[in-house]
This record gives sequence, structure tokens and C-alpha cells, in this order.
Amino acid sequence: MKKKAYTSILVMMIAITGFANDMIDVVNTYQADKRTLKATYTVDESEEYYKRFTAFFKQWRNYIKDIDFKNLSLQEKADYILLENLIEKEDYHLQLSYKAYKEVAHVTDFADKLYVFVQERRHGKRPESASLAKTFTKASDTIDKKMVALKEAAFEDWIQADKAAGVVKSLHKALKEAYDFYFSYDPEFTWWMEQPFKELSEKLTAYGSFLKENYDEGSIKDDGSGIIGKPVGRDAILKELAFEMIPYTPEELIATAEKQFDWCKAEMIKASEEMGYGNDWKAALEHVKETYVPVGEQPQAIKDLFDQSVDFIEERDIITIPDLAKETWRMIMMTPKRQKINPFFTGGWEISISYPTMEMSQEDKLMSMRGNNPNFSRATVQHELLPGHNLEFFMNARHKSYRRPFGTPFWMEGWALYWEIILWDKQFPQTPEQKMGMLFWRIHRCARIIFSLKYQLGEMTPQECIDILVNEVGHEYANAEAEVRRSFATTYTPPLYQLAYMVGGLQFYALRKELLEKGWTEKQFHDRVMKENMMPVEILRAVLEELPLKKNYSTEWKFSTDFK
Repeated sequence: MKKKAYTSILVMMIAITGFANDMIDVVNTYQADKRTLKATYTVDESEEYYKRFTAFFKQWRNYIKDIDFKNLSLQEKADYILLENLIEKEDYHLQLSYKAYKEVAHVTDFADKLYVFVQERRHGKRPESASLAKTFTKASDTIDKKMVALKEAAFEDWIQADKAAGVVKSLHKALKEAYDFYFSYDPEFTWWMEQPFKELSEKLTAYGSFLKENYDEGSIKDDGSGIIGKPVGRDAILKELAFEMIPYTPEELIATAEKQFDWCKAEMIKASEEMGYGNDWKAALEHVKETYVPVGEQPQAIKDLFDQSVDFIEERDIITIPDLAKETWRMIMMTPKRQKINPFFTGGWEISISYPTMEMSQEDKLMSMRGNNPNFSRATVQHELLPGHNLEFFMNARHKSYRRPFGTPFWMEGWALYWEIILWDKQFPQTPEQKMGMLFWRIHRCARIIFSLKYQLGEMTPQECIDILVNEVGHEYANAEAEVRRSFATTYTPPLYQLAYMVGGLQFYALRKELLEKGWTEKQFHDRVMKENMMPVEILRAVLEELPLKKNYSTEWKFSTDFK
């Protein structure tokens, strides 16, 4: 009954208010509906959650079908296509997660009444505390039995085990929220529930830890790196590429990356020869790593590089950088713990500086200093700040902000990488050391495409990925290992993220070339990109070039994969 009423309200909005003819309202309504449901259905690893969001995506597919696409403006057609793609992508990922959930849902098959307690709390229904206390106590006893039984039936691999632990964690979090709602406010609840909740909470914590480690040890095929992942396979990569509107196969992207890799290596050898190391580019790179600034001077070095890159860009008048953006960027120091995972600085609204602290080991201190020398950083300060990520965030907050849901790393990371290429073309690096530093990051992006796709295709092991970064790019071993571990040994890094930098950069570079040939200036192009907000670059191209857009759009832009 409630679902029917919900549907009727939205249908009424389309029929009466005409909101379907204003795609900004449509996109905002979709996002608002989704936020509302997420705030309500907080047990995100539960049957209730997956069923409700499956219905949500189905409803929205039906809603947008009623929109009169042919009478939309070009901008509205772009928004329609972007929203339709977003719904399909989010539902696809939900169904993958739902399938994985079903495989491990039995870990909480004792918890039906616990889920009811959580659900009824949403609207403040007062529980029968004495009965609920018995339910909690029974659940605690059942968990002991479940751990004994499951010990003899280990999960297939660490990914399944991690999912099962996540199901328990999700339930535990919801139970605590519901318990905290009543505890102390309701004397009867407090009297009955304090001890049963404490016991169940401890049992759930232990249960989650047990599940996380309860997988078949035979599933671990360690190639010596200690990194255990699970390749997604070619079909999954093709599906993700379609969502990102990249009309190339994994094999074609690998070939492109290898071509760019070879170009970078040839340029590194040229820089090496200028430095007096002949074709021994590794020796030249070692020399560059030793150009780190003295202890305590890294913040000033970053500030100097920021000033140099902004001055260089503004002297050429190729993009508008608002004064407020130049005034309000910030820097923070990265914690030693985070530097173990992110050995290089990161950015956005602020730049997070990776550099040694007193408590770090001597080895870690030197690794951090060598890896963050000014010549390496020459390519990445502007990547993280202006006109890279910081300007992206600044402008996205002020122009067509409703398009944020359409964000993609091919736009976000691609734009920042694109500026590394533009600055190279405009001869921002003057010395061979500066060239070597900028090339180090460029060849790193090429290697990311090669090793991430080959790994996901099952053609390369984690150790082979590390070896590429060490032997062919010039990374410190620990940094290379951290990079590969972050890419494959978690369930949180999307399979295409690592290749989005260079491929997105190629898209922006190709689009720039097309528009300059049509009479646009660089500044017109760059400023317009910043005012359209995030989306797959293929749709941005259609908007900028005023190309016709069809309903049921699929990727078709075979952008140039050359930088020259």
C-alpha cells in the first residue's frame, strides 16, 4: 500500500507539475529519493535493503520513460542520458552486491526478530522489553553454535568472508543505534536490556572477526607478494567500460598504454642523456630522487611549485582561475599511518603533504623524501590543486552542481592528468631533472593501465605488477607494493579506477584538439569544461559541440589515443 502511494505521488508530479520537462528537477528528485531511502534503510547488508533499492531502480526506470525526450533541449537530453546511465549502473552494482549477499546471508539466519526490532524503532514503536531481552539472549547463544558450524564450512575465499563479516557488522551497527534510542529514556527497556545487549554486542564483534578470517586457505594463491585479490574478468570490464562510455576493448586500451609507455621511456632516456647518464635512465632517476629538499622545507617547496605552475598558466591565459580559488586552497600534513598506504601527497580542497615525521623509521623517512622530491612533484602539485582537483571541486560547487551524481574518475582524474600533458607540451619542465620527474608520473599512469587490466583479465599476477612498477617505472619497492595492494587487495577500488587517469586524459586531449580545429580557443574550452560539471567525457563532447543525442544512447566516440 505504501509503495503504491509513493508511486502515485511521483506520477502525479509528472502529470501536474510538469517536472519531467525540467531535467534538473528530475535529477535532484532522484538523488533526494535515494538519500531519503538510504537514511531510512540503514541496514545496508540485509534482504530488506536490497529489495527496497531493487524496487527503487525499477520505479525510476519507469518514471523516466514517461519523459518526452524528443522535446528536450540538448542540455536536458544530456541529463536524461546521464540519469538513465546512472540508474542502470547503480542497479547493476546493487545486483552484484545482492548476489554476493545471498551467498552469505545465512550468517544471520537467526536474526529475523532482531531485524524487526530495528525496523520498528524507525517510527518509535515501544518494544516488549522482557520478550526482547530473551530474543537477544537467544541470539547470543545461537552465535556460539553458528561459529562452531561455520568453522567446518569455510567460505570460498576472502571476498566471501569479508562480505559475511560485513553483513554482521551492518546488523550490529543497526542494533546499537536502536538500543541507544531507548536506553536510559525508557526505564523498563533499560532495566531489561542492558546486560543482554552487552553480551550480544560482544558476541557480534567476535562473530564478525571470526567470519572475516573463515575462508578456505586453499583459495589463496599467493605468488610471493602477499597480495590476494580476485580478477573480475573480461565481461565485467566491458560492462564497466560501457557505463563509462569508453568504446574500446581492454586489449585496445592495453595496446594504447604500451604505445604511450614506449614514448615515455624514450623521453626518459633523452632526459637521462642530458643529465650525463647515457641510456641508463634508472641511474638518472636515482639522481632525481636524491634532489629532495632538507627536512622541514617540504611545505615551502610545495608552495613554490604551486606559484610556479599558476603563474605559468596565467601568463599564457589558457584558463580562468578565480581569485577566491587561489586564496582558499589549503595544505595539511599526512599522518605516518596514511603514508604507509599513500606514500605520495593527495589533494582536492586541500593538498595533503606526504613527508617524514619524527616517529617514522629511517628507511621510511628516506623513502618518503625520495618519492616526494620537487622534480617528481612538479607534475602533481597542479594535478592536486589548480587547475586540477582543487579547481574541479571549486567550480563544481558553483556550476550545475546537480550533475555531481554523474561523476566519473575518467572526468575527475582525467582532467587533472590532462593538465600534466598540457604543461609538458608547453615546456613547463625546463631542466632534464624536471623532465624526468614529470615523465616518472606519466609513465606510471601508463603502467597502471597495463598492470590493472592485465591483472583483471587474469593475465598478470600481483608480483608481476609490482615488478613492472619497480623495474620499468622506477618506483621504490615499498611504494610499488602499496600501489598494487591498494588496487587489488580490497573490495573498494573500482576495477577501472587505475586506468581512468590516462584514458580520461586522452579523452580531454582529443576533445581539445577537435574544438581547436573548430575555432575555439584553449581558454574557451577549459572554462566551458569547468562550467558543465562532471559527466562521461563523451557526453560532454556532445554538449560542447552541440551534437545530436538519441534516446537509449550507447557509447560511440572513438576518440584519438595519440597525444600528438
